Amino acid sequence: MSHVTLRWALPLCMLVSPLAFADCADILRHELQALRSKDSINLCERYAGKPLVIVNTASFCGYTPQFKGLEAVFQRYRERGLEVIGVPSNDFRQEAQDKAAIADVCYVNYGVTFAMTEPQRITGSAAHPFYRDLTEQAGQAPAWNFHKYVLDRDGKVVGSFPSKVSPEDPEFIKAIELAL
Repeated sequence: MSHVTLRWALPLCMLVSPLAFADCADILRHELQALRSKDSINLCERYAGKPLVIVNTASFCGYTPQFKGLEAVFQRYRERGLEVIGVPSNDFRQEAQDKAAIADVCYVNYGVTFAMTEPQRITGSAAHPFYRDLTEQAGQAPAWNFHKYVLDRDGKVVGSFPSKVSPEDPEFIKAIELAL
């Protein structure tokens, strides 16, 4: 029986997809916990090279019906690679404290099929590092719920839209088409 000794080993993530991390934009080098799941979302593994819409959400906001428009945008452009990530946040005190209630609003009330994360801080020094990076790159932090960022396939912010800009707005759609 022969024995082989390995003198070095690659980290497990490099064995799974070595190029996923090398080609990943810095802004995507984060993980977020998925809503209603024990899984975390590694942004590099799942979204590198894809155009993205990132939106901070809240269940009890006047803009909550934008979930419908965001889902419509996702369905319209997903065949062309668009991904949407909803990030619930209670930074503006309009999010449910219970994750099950958040999931009900998203999945049951609005039929959301795009990715949703667990609630995160999105503003200030306590913001999740992903949101700090978004804010820095865009030069604009969310001032309220349903602020939308559009990232191109290279991870560059090509649009930052305040809450009052609906998912159906021509300028928002234009930014998405540019990102595609």
